[in-house]
This record gives sequence, structure tokens and C-alpha cells, in this order.
Amino acid sequence: IQMVEAIVRDKKRILPCCVWLEGEYGLSDTMVGVPIVIGASGCEKVLEIELSDAERNALHTSANHVRETIAKVSV
Repeated sequence: IQMVEAIVRDKKRILPCCVWLEGEYGLSDTMVGVPIVIGASGCEKVLEIELSDAERNALHTSANHVRETIAKVSV
């Protein structure tokens, strides 16, 4: 409901969403859950928050698991 309301009412709300990354957080060509600004255009901006080395490594590990799962399903 919050996502739909943010889009319909162009609220520019910050929400965690799974989006296609193109270099943000050092990740490309994968979908990962990150904080974004969501408004009338959908995902209007990916917010890059500062992560510790451990958090960044965990995010990259998660992204790799997503890629591996997609590769297995796409066969």
C-alpha cells in the first residue's frame, strides 16, 4: 500500500525495494533490495548509504546468491 500511495500521490517516499542496480553499491546487472526514493516515476533514485566493509561484503554475497539462483532457474 505504501508503494502504491507513493507512486499515485508522487510522495517521493524512501522505502526499501528490490531494484536493478547499475553501479550503485559497486553492483551492476542484478536486482537487490536497497533504499530508494519512490514517486510518480516509480524508482526515482537509489540511495547509497554508507556501509561498513562487513555490510558491503554481505550485500555482495547476497547479490551473488541472487545471480546464482537466476542462472539456475533460467536453464
